[in-house]
Amino acid sequence: MWNKAIEDAVAKIQRNIGRFGDRYPHVGNGLKYSLIENDDWTNGFWSGMLWLGYEYSGDGRLRDAARRTVDSFRSRMGQGIVLDHHDIGFLYSLSSKAQWIVEGNTEAKELTLLAADRLMNRWREHAAYFQAWGREGDPVEGGRIIIDCLLNLPLLYWASEKTGNPAYKAAAEIQANKSRRYLVRGDDSSYHTFFFNQETGEPIGGATHQGYTNGSTWTRGQAWGIYGFALSYRYTGDPLFLETSKRMARYFLEHLPEDGVAYWDFNLPQDAVNPYRDSSASAIAAAGLHELLSHLDEAEPGYAYYRRGLIRSMQSLVRHYATIGDSQAEGLLKHGSYHVRGSQAPDEYMIWGDYFYLEALMRLEKGIGGYWYERR
Repeated sequence: MWNKAIEDAVAKIQRNIGRFGDRYPHVGNGLKYSLIENDDWTNGFWSGMLWLGYEYSGDGRLRDAARRTVDSFRSRMGQGIVLDHHDIGFLYSLSSKAQWIVEGNTEAKELTLLAADRLMNRWREHAAYFQAWGREGDPVEGGRIIIDCLLNLPLLYWASEKTGNPAYKAAAEIQANKSRRYLVRGDDSSYHTFFFNQETGEPIGGATHQGYTNGSTWTRGQAWGIYGFALSYRYTGDPLFLETSKRMARYFLEHLPEDGVAYWDFNLPQDAVNPYRDSSASAIAAAGLHELLSHLDEAEPGYAYYRRGLIRSMQSLVRHYATIGDSQAEGLLKHGSYHVRGSQAPDEYMIWGDYFYLEALMRLEKGIGGYWYERR
């Protein structure tokens, strides 16, 4: 099943190279993707899909297209195009760091280190957190962290390994611990965002940006937590990160509907007028579950439970949400949601959903875990 799904995905990526040209897919619009310039937080996912497709197929067209995206990201870095946010890891881990991992290209490595430095510009030393959005001192955004940032921290862990400079890893560990303490609730659900006093670093309270309510659990945020804490454990060995990933994974799996694919928020009322699925949340969670399982002994209590949850979700995505066999479809997964409360693409393709779906498939079929860490 996994191999057939990968074959279909790679064929779509090959066709999409000509369709997309030098632009980047963002979110769907019917059978097609809306295309944007390289100026958004999502652009790295297309680059990552090209690298994964090349690793699977060996097709030089995919490699050349992937290399062109890295050239684009180099230009973006040089011009400073929309880089004043925390999502630098999403952009450069899946583009230039991917090229370094796949080809050993030293220029790509240096570009990725520049990206790590750019991300460190978001570190607020006096309050000890990475500010997600906005300028330093912004009256609204200046004290906000968000759970998505956990997937940007591997860029910093990696930079410490490559440079020998402990400052990157130290900041990443503080952010991960702060996320564990304040974004994860006592019942193992999660806030999307949390606010701190900008001057003192004292906690203020949790809030949402894309979830149903401040007290609800946005499913994509929960999935970021599963994967992000497992990756922080990989780099640090801190057992608290592994335990947090396990707890969040169990919450995610226990709150899934019958078909094993998440709605966009776990706390939607039964009569909700917008009961959209978010296949991208389940794809992220699947990749995160595979990462989590890689750190557990098969005899450990819970291993079989997480493994069953992973397989159940992936089988449902492949059988009921993937566009397998549809040569006109540009996306890989139907029924993703972007920002339901903001009326942005509530039921479409999501390029990050496609990336994590393909990564999860590659993990299951080939043991290739994306580009968040180097392979030993």
